[in-house]
Amino acid sequence: MTNQPTLVKFIRYFKEALTGKDQDFTSGSIRKAVMLLSVPMILEMLMESIFAIVDIFYVSKVSVNAVATIGLTESVVTLIYAVAIGLSMAATAIVARRIGEKDKKGASQAAVQVIFLGIFVALIISVVGVLYPKEILQLMGAEPDLIEEGFGYTQILLGGNVTIMLLFLINAIFRGAGDASVAMWVLVVSNGLNIILDPVFIFGFGPIPAYGVKGAAIATTIGRGAAVIIQFLVLFYGWSKIKVELKDLVLRIVTMTNLIKVSLGGIGQFLIGTSSWVFLMRIMSEFGSEVLAGYTIAIRVMLFTLMPAWGMSNAAATLVGQNLGAKKPERAEKSVWKTGQYCAVFMGIVSLVYLGFAPQIIQWFTEVPEVVKNGALCLRIMAAGYIFYAYAMVIINSFNGAGDTKTPTWINFICFWLFQLPLAYMSAITFNFGPIGVFVAITAAEVLIAIIGIYWFKKGYWKLVKV
Repeated sequence: MTNQPTLVKFIRYFKEALTGKDQDFTSGSIRKAVMLLSVPMILEMLMESIFAIVDIFYVSKVSVNAVATIGLTESVVTLIYAVAIGLSMAATAIVARRIGEKDKKGASQAAVQVIFLGIFVALIISVVGVLYPKEILQLMGAEPDLIEEGFGYTQILLGGNVTIMLLFLINAIFRGAGDASVAMWVLVVSNGLNIILDPVFIFGFGPIPAYGVKGAAIATTIGRGAAVIIQFLVLFYGWSKIKVELKDLVLRIVTMTNLIKVSLGGIGQFLIGTSSWVFLMRIMSEFGSEVLAGYTIAIRVMLFTLMPAWGMSNAAATLVGQNLGAKKPERAEKSVWKTGQYCAVFMGIVSLVYLGFAPQIIQWFTEVPEVVKNGALCLRIMAAGYIFYAYAMVIINSFNGAGDTKTPTWINFICFWLFQLPLAYMSAITFNFGPIGVFVAITAAEVLIAIIGIYWFKKGYWKLVKV
C-alpha cells in the first residue's frame, strides 16, 4: 500500500472519504486523516455556499434592490450564524473529545443538549424576524423602496431560522464524531432542492405565482428544512457513530452546563466577528445600492472559496478534539500544521484566479458597470490576503476544536473591534477613500488574526483545556 503512486492513493482516499467508512483518526497517517475528513467537509461547505450563489444568481435577474436586500438581510442572518456556529464549535469539541475517549453514549447525550439549546434560541429569533422585518432593514440603512420590495425575504428567512440553526448544529455533531460524509450528503440533497425550487418560487411556475426576491427565501427554507429532517432520521436510526434514543431526550443539567460553558466563548467570538460585518455593511450602505450590490456579489463569490477552507479548518478541529481525547496532543498539533499547509496552497491558487479575472467573474452575475467595478475591486483586494485567511481559519478553529473558545474571542475582539472597524470607518468616511477603505480594512484584519493566532498557538496552552 505504501508504494502506491500518489494519484492512486488520492483516488482511493477520495472514494473512502465519500463513502464515510468508519475510521479511527487518532492513529495512522495524519495526511490520510486530514483528507478523509477534509474532502466531505469541503464538499459540505461548497454545498452550503451554493445556497448563496444560486440565490444571488436568480435574484440578480429581478433587480438591483433585490440583490441589495439579500446583502442586508444576510448581514443580519450572520448574527444567527454566530450563535449557530458558536454552539456548533462546542458541539464539535465535546463530541470529538468523547469519541476520542471511546465514550459514544456521552457523545449522544451531548448531541441532544445541543439540539435543545439550538431550538430554544431559534424560536426567539423567529419571533423578532416575523414581527419586525421592515424595522430590521430600516436599521441597516435600506431605502424605503428597497424595504417595500424586500421585507418579505427578510421575514421568511428569519422566521424560518430554526432550519439554519439545526443544519449547522447537527452537522457539527456529525463532524465531531468523524462522520463528515453524512453531513455532506445531507447538504447535497438539500442543495439540489434549493436549485430546483429557486426559479420556481422567484419567477413562478404553473399555479405557483412569481414571488420575486421573497421566493428565494421560500426555496432556501424548504431546502434547509428537508436537510434537517434527514439529519434527524440519521440520528434516530443510528446511521452514524451517534445514535439518539428516546431515553436520551431529557434535559441533562451537567452536560448542558458544560456545553453552555464551552459555547459561550464560541458565540462571543462569532458575535464579535459578525457584528463587525454588520457594521461594515452599514458603512457600505452609505455609498448607494450599486456599490452595495457589487460588494454583496463579491462576498458571495468569496464564500464559494472560503467555505472549502472552512471545511479544512473543521477537519483540523475534529482531529484536535479526538486526539486530545485520546491523550495524543503532539499528533493534534501536527495535524493542525499539515492542514494549514494544504489550506494555504488551495487559497493561494484561488487568489491568483481572483486577481486575474475579478471583473469577468462579477459579470457572470450582472452587467451594470458600477456594480462590476466595485465588486471586482473588492474581490481583488481581499484575494491579496487569501493565504493569511487560510492559516487564520485553521488555527482559530483548532483552538475551538480543543475547547479553548476564549482565545479566539480575544483575538477577534482585538482584530475586529479595535482594529478593523475604526480603520474601515476612518479610511472610508473620514478620509474619503470610499469603499476601498472598507475592503483594505477587512483584508488587514484577517492578516493580523493569522499573525496573532499562530503566535499564541505555538504557546501550547490549548493542549491543557478540559471539556
